[in-house]
Amino acid sequence: MKSLFLKIFISFWLAQALFLVLAILVMLALRPQRNSTWDTLRSTALTDAISAYEQGGAPQARAYLENLQRTHHIRAYVFDEQGTEISGRSSAGWAEHVAAGRPSPPRPGMVFPRPQILTESRASSDGRHLYTIAMELPPGPRVFFGPWGIPMPGLIIAVISSGLVCYLLAWYMTKPIIRLRAATRQLAAGDLTARAGSSNSRSHDEIAGLVRDFDGMAARLESLVKAQSRLLNDISHELRSPLARLNVALGLARQRSGPESAAMLERIELEASRLNELIGRVLTLARLEDGEQRVSSTPVPLNEVVMSVAEDAEFEAQARHCHVRSEIQEGLWMVRGDVSLLHSAVENVVRNAIRYTHEGTAVEISLVRENNASGNEAVVQVRDSGDGVPTDALEKLFEPFYRLDDARGRQTGGVGLGLAITERAVRFHGGRVAAMNRPQGGLTVEIRLPLMPFTGEAEKLPENEDRPQLVPEG
Repeated sequence: MKSLFLKIFISFWLAQALFLVLAILVMLALRPQRNSTWDTLRSTALTDAISAYEQGGAPQARAYLENLQRTHHIRAYVFDEQGTEISGRSSAGWAEHVAAGRPSPPRPGMVFPRPQILTESRASSDGRHLYTIAMELPPGPRVFFGPWGIPMPGLIIAVISSGLVCYLLAWYMTKPIIRLRAATRQLAAGDLTARAGSSNSRSHDEIAGLVRDFDGMAARLESLVKAQSRLLNDISHELRSPLARLNVALGLARQRSGPESAAMLERIELEASRLNELIGRVLTLARLEDGEQRVSSTPVPLNEVVMSVAEDAEFEAQARHCHVRSEIQEGLWMVRGDVSLLHSAVENVVRNAIRYTHEGTAVEISLVRENNASGNEAVVQVRDSGDGVPTDALEKLFEPFYRLDDARGRQTGGVGLGLAITERAVRFHGGRVAAMNRPQGGLTVEIRLPLMPFTGEAEKLPENEDRPQLVPEG
């Protein structure tokens, strides 16, 4: 059993049921026997009934037996040798059977079991007649006892009631653990507002303390992450002003300097543009982390986004003597979201692939549809032919400012923000992104996005005759 709830519930229930069964068995084994008492009463009742019959006939015998039933709740019948009841009352069938020496007829006896029956025969005072008494004992506390004195109804009630108590106890103990597990999953998925505690909870046990500690940890993480994002946002905004003044000064310097300073000014302009791009990426990342970036819910044709990115990337790849090849499956590819964010997410992956693929090779882009339990998904795969990435670094590729080595970053001009922005943008659209090494060398980055359900509205979108076509191979 993998469920803690079932473990606690079944363990407590079995323990309670076993305890009850053993307690009842011990009680039955040690309870006092009543056979001697009833044997004495049987003999006395038979002697008194014969005496009453001999002294006053059937009326006096009837009065005695009826009084015995009223005072001791015992039904008794006395028969002579011919099987005639001496008091003149109508006898029960079971009494006639046992008086004649035959076994009593079967009677139902589970909830209300068959009462115990005693018989005894004795001669009259003159020895000329033989009388037999058939006596049915009162049920007393045996009314809830089944065969062999086992209290079946009481046992069933005890097992069911103990099961109910154990179920409630197990539910009470595991409920905060289930909330804690759900909150942990939300926190791991990036929802920093996830909390496991309840606002009206007044528990002070160990599990409640664990839940409160988790909520405190989650609140601290949320404040730290938001503080970091605000810091990046504030620094980026503050850098924009001196950067704008630097660009103005660079333009004035170009007008007043001679040809000998052109190379230095171009270098300054290149670094300023890189700094401007870095600030823009940091701002985008900070907005995504803070949740300030609002994702619109307009239908976006994902195939057109991929084709547009592939077309632009093919032009950029020519500088490294590379090509970008795309393969897009036919059909509707409508994704609900923001077109600029989706374009940026795919573009960052493709540009990263162009940056690290070997010269003279091709970057491959594919767009296919997959069906799973949650619905239809669009799968975008970008494959390069570079050196790949160490296995332990695959998950770190989507962390901000992560680079395999500084020398490689300076050579390519990357700062480790492109894939981080891609991961946040894809997650905001309800998708996921992953990276894996190719067996033949290189890296594959896979983006999965949920597709909109097919409706007739998708066919009513305006057609654009100037939509980009598939990028030809080579």
